Amino acid sequence: MIDRTDFFAAKLAYETDASDVHAALADGRPLVVIDVRSAEAWAQGRVAGATHMHYSEIASRAPQEIPRDAEVVVYCWSPGCNAGAKGALEFAKLGYRVREMIGGFEYWVREGYRVEDADGVHRRPVDPLTGVARVRTRA
Repeated sequence: MIDRTDFFAAKLAYETDASDVHAALADGRPLVVIDVRSAEAWAQGRVAGATHMHYSEIASRAPQEIPRDAEVVVYCWSPGCNAGAKGALEFAKLGYRVREMIGGFEYWVREGYRVEDADGVHRRPVDPLTGVARVRTRA
């Protein structure tokens, strides 16, 4: 039987979340963020600065496009989508250090982080159910 401490340590080695990815990028950590969704989903919006690589293309594209020593984070739509796990598996098969961003693009947007689409880079309001919504008070 696996020890609970080992289980959660292993889980954190393979998963991350939108908040931790945002903090790492803000601190200048050289993460390679990969959107593994379809081209149509990518066009609707994505994590600002992410690279689009559908999970079915990773085996053929990643070795040419992503440095082998890169720290890779993959994401898909939401907690209800397993494309992130499919993408992480493909990177892992190639020997990359990879983690899946749990919550996917949905939680990235809901937490108010920068998104990019054809109109440029912008943010949506923070959903108070997923992130801290700063309320402005009048003095």
